[in-house]
Amino acid sequence: MSAASLRRAARESVSGLPPAFWWLWTSTLVNRLGAFVATFMTLYLTLDRGYSASFAGLVVALHGLGGVLSSLGAGVMTDRLGRRPTLMAANVATALSVALLGFMEHPAAIAAVALLVGMASNASRPAVQAMLADIVRPEDRVRAFALNYWAINLGFAISATVAGFIAEYSYLAGFLGEAALTLVCAVLVFVKLPESRPEKGGAGTAADEPEIGLGTVLGDGRFMAVVGLSFLISLIFMQGSFGLPLAMGTAGFSTGDYGLVAAVNGVMIVVLQIPVTRFIEHRDPQKLLVVSALLAGYGFGLTAFGGSIGALALTVCVWTLGEIINSPTQMGLVARLSPLHGRGRYQGMYTMSWAVASLIAPLLAGGVIDRFGAGWLWGSTAVLGTVAALGYWLLMRNLPPVAGAGAVPAVEAAPAGEGSGVRPTAASGV
Repeated sequence: MSAASLRRAARESVSGLPPAFWWLWTSTLVNRLGAFVATFMTLYLTLDRGYSASFAGLVVALHGLGGVLSSLGAGVMTDRLGRRPTLMAANVATALSVALLGFMEHPAAIAAVALLVGMASNASRPAVQAMLADIVRPEDRVRAFALNYWAINLGFAISATVAGFIAEYSYLAGFLGEAALTLVCAVLVFVKLPESRPEKGGAGTAADEPEIGLGTVLGDGRFMAVVGLSFLISLIFMQGSFGLPLAMGTAGFSTGDYGLVAAVNGVMIVVLQIPVTRFIEHRDPQKLLVVSALLAGYGFGLTAFGGSIGALALTVCVWTLGEIINSPTQMGLVARLSPLHGRGRYQGMYTMSWAVASLIAPLLAGGVIDRFGAGWLWGSTAVLGTVAALGYWLLMRNLPPVAGAGAVPAVEAAPAGEGSGVRPTAASGV
């Protein structure tokens, strides 16, 4: 491919997205550049503070529990107060709690503040995803979610490297650095991002549209099926952080070996997320989600046969391709099924599926490996991938396609209580 072709492909990948999206994208990148606590919490507690591995595991679990507790509450705030206030509150609360965590000395205080950090840091996700769905045209959402996911991984890749050097000097500096960058995110939101929450009774919406509550979300069968499938997919992908290092350690590989293998995931996402998204963004999402589930499940399943670093790296390539396809496609589906005035609650429920999986995945990995061996864990991921693929195939039958540019008017997700139905609207749709 020539340089001119590469430049044209790059322009097409980022063209047509509104300025508000790019400010939201920038805030996401800055936020992930400051990621320190989630990456180095275990090392901080065990190496710097001298606590046991079991205590470190408890603190990490409490951090994840905070994310579970805040998901639905943040979704409600996103709908009631707005996307912008929720984002600002979450960023400020995260900055303050992260800074406070760096100064905690007593084990109980560390555990309590870690729970607060988990709650605050996860609270921004429903608002970000709802705002993205608000401001981006339906036909551009897969590309927009992919670009946002790319920013998350690019920021994390840079922060993990830089923060490692910072941790050698001072863990407290890492905590304060994350707090400072999170405050920068809050300032960006305040200065550059307008509120995007659709007003009730606006163009293309019914003035008497029923109120959407959490009960509405729970009663939406098709959407809750998406949440359930997201949970299964999350259990699979999180084995890259939990099951894979445990299995490699049991097999005699070093932590450096795991680092090399795990790096393949980040490098592939940074390099391939945008070009792969260009290839898939206008293709059938049902087929994409089925293929991504199979790639994820059987990619991890192949780990059972990985006897060398090279073989393990190849398995990472397989399931990372599934991740690259699944993430923007599934988030686009979530936005598509979310009612206009209930996006916060719907995104909060979706976010909770990942938070709950983050609690269960370590227990699943440790329990299966200890009782039955790593081979059974990788076999179970293949089974989960197969079940998820079948679920996506059944779920998306008869789901109307998203209208593209120049096509018939976009369809909006069903009003409260109508589940999988869709209706025409002139508003910015799903």
